Amino acid sequence: ELVESGGGLVHAGESLRLSCAVSGFTSDYKTIGWYRHSLGKDREEVACLSTSDNRTFYADSVKGRFTISRDKDLNTVYLHINSLKVEDTAVYFCAAQKVWYGSTCGPYTISYHYGGRGTDVIVSS
Repeated sequence: ELVESGGGLVHAGESLRLSCAVSGFTSDYKTIGWYRHSLGKDREEVACLSTSDNRTFYADSVKGRFTISRDKDLNTVYLHINSLKVEDTAVYFCAAQKVWYGSTCGPYTISYHYGGRGTDVIVSS
C-alpha cells in the first residue's frame, strides 16, 4: 500500500515536502515514483527513485527544484519541492513499479501498485 500526504495551499516561491508511506509487500517495488495531474493536462511523471540503489530520475520540468529521497527506516519516499510555481498546482500521486526503467518512471497507468487519492498541491501567485 502507498499513501500520499503533505500537500497544501502555498504561495509561489515557497516549499513543500510530500510523503509517500509504503507498506505491505514492498520487496517487489523496484521503483517508487511521483506523478502529478493538473486540471486540463495529462498525468505526468515527476520524479522516481530506484529502491535497490537510490538512483533517481527527474522530469526536465522539475529538475533543480524537486528532490526525491527515501527514509528506509520509515518506509517513506519524499518529494521535496522548492521554489513552487503556480504551474506546479496539481494532485500528486505516488506509485510503485516492478522494474527500474532508468530513463522514465514508467507508465502510471500500468503501475504495479498505486497510492491513494493523491495529495493536492495548490500554488497561489
